[in-house]
Amino acid sequence: MTLTSEQRVVVEQPAGALTLVTAGAGAGKTYTLVSRLERLMEELNAGEILALTFSRSAVRELRERLLDQGGSVRHVHAQTFDSWALDLLTNVEADGDWYRRSFEGRIAAAQRAIERGLADDLFEDLRHVVVDEVQDLVGSRRDLVETLLERFDCGFTVVGDPAQSIYGFTVPKADERAGETNRFFDWLRVTFGEELTELSLSGNFRGQSQEARSALDFGPRLRANAEVGAAPGEPLYVELRDSLRSCLNLGRLDGFTADVLGDYNGTTAVLCRTNGQALIVSEALRRFGVPHRLRRSAQDRMTPAWVADLFHGTDGWSLSRERFDRVSIPDGYDRDKVWRCLQRTCDTRGRILDLSRLRTAIAAGRMPDELTDEPSCDLVISSFHRAKGLEFDRVVVVDPGPLDPARDAVDPSEEARLLYVAMTRPRHELEWLDALNTGGIRIDRGTGRWARYGYRHWVRSGLEVTGSDVHPGLPAGQEYLRDRVAAGDEVVLLRADGESATDEESPSYTVSHDGREIGVMSQGFRSDLHRLLRTSRSFRPRNWPKAVTGLHVDDLETVAGTEAAGSRAGLGPHGIWLAPRLMGLGTFVWDGKGQIYDPA
Repeated sequence: MTLTSEQRVVVEQPAGALTLVTAGAGAGKTYTLVSRLERLMEELNAGEILALTFSRSAVRELRERLLDQGGSVRHVHAQTFDSWALDLLTNVEADGDWYRRSFEGRIAAAQRAIERGLADDLFEDLRHVVVDEVQDLVGSRRDLVETLLERFDCGFTVVGDPAQSIYGFTVPKADERAGETNRFFDWLRVTFGEELTELSLSGNFRGQSQEARSALDFGPRLRANAEVGAAPGEPLYVELRDSLRSCLNLGRLDGFTADVLGDYNGTTAVLCRTNGQALIVSEALRRFGVPHRLRRSAQDRMTPAWVADLFHGTDGWSLSRERFDRVSIPDGYDRDKVWRCLQRTCDTRGRILDLSRLRTAIAAGRMPDELTDEPSCDLVISSFHRAKGLEFDRVVVVDPGPLDPARDAVDPSEEARLLYVAMTRPRHELEWLDALNTGGIRIDRGTGRWARYGYRHWVRSGLEVTGSDVHPGLPAGQEYLRDRVAAGDEVVLLRADGESATDEESPSYTVSHDGREIGVMSQGFRSDLHRLLRTSRSFRPRNWPKAVTGLHVDDLETVAGTEAAGSRAGLGPHGIWLAPRLMGLGTFVWDGKGQIYDPA
């Protein structure tokens, strides 16, 4: 690519400039940001620049492009907000036990630390801040960035698109959500006034067909709609949905359609309005034998299985570059880039890695963002939200249906922007599926998980299982996991006994793969199962599912347990081993008599 005239104006702003860039969908934003950072390095050092974005996939893409550029720009550090907030907090208050805090808790604590001046020494050399996707700065994240830009006298380049503002729902109070849309843009204009330079990127380099570009004309109207006091968003939603339904309809999700989805020479994403719908689509595709991946949550971090191999074959706590080069790494990773990522994680130089620091990073969920992103797959199932910032050759949108005023907290304007995001993901083909039958499946308010409900209000027939639900501290047979367990394999949860250990948890459940135990469910899962089945304050569940079916292995991951547990299992002194990650919307199997379920 070569820079367009619009991109060049952004790139060539001085390092001290205060710049707001409005960039539409597919406008070459990442390429422009990399070029902007390269230009900044002509005036500044890498340590004087901070680059922040929302998703690990965006960080990975940005870092890879920076590394490909070569020169000193490859040293610019790009991070997600959560990674950056965690690093800040561990630097200003190392004993704060920040790893146990929630994402929102760390963001809020980082904002307070900056406001109180605790990070002044840490950022005394900061000269320029680059922030991507600023339309999604709402609530505590918006407070954090506003405090950062006000506290430090430095230039900035912030990029966003009000037409793609889709995270207002994360603001707890319904009456404050609408006010968050476009609020950061207004704050910039009021705070910096005439010093603020506003630029735009209006081109599109993604959509290569009329269908793939069909939603782009709605961008200017959606941006205008994001302004305070704008016209209602319902007409825009209706028009966008009509535009979607003018594309090729694949009909209902059946065996024939499943084959069509799986048989495509390129990448396909099936995009759904909710994660619950994505679980239903995934369930159907598994029933029809179509391989795919279910897109994870942005906060769902996983250390890949191959990292465990770095600890194997040694009783020591250092890893040489020579031994690292003998470790098998999956295709798609650049070995030199991986080594540099690990060095940064361990804060080491030269040709040695400190494995004790690497183990700490694994245990704390602090592995580099570009090493924790999801593996690529030709067919991905995702909610609209989780597909933000991604692109695919073909996108199939599940019809979200007409707006339902009865649904809680429906904001027509945000629904229109959300559908716009989904419809602007394809490079070549945009198609749609008929609306799904989601009867009996909804979010359980007590657990925040998707669940299956029966025709009577007290009936519960299934619960969502997520990636963190397998207990990481109990190693299963490692050889069996490596040789026999693969992503997509079916598993069953089996009740280990008939009684719960406490009044707040279900009994224990083991994870069975072809009749072999490969894990034990966590306390968090057991507590949530108890909450789901406790249908009233006075009711104490006594009957528990003998099995939970309909689940599969998302992947194998590297986990950190106690060194003693690892030694007892013959896994060496490091306390590092493999564990399965599960995913799916489970279905309960009941026996009513306490009998243990036999999958045979």
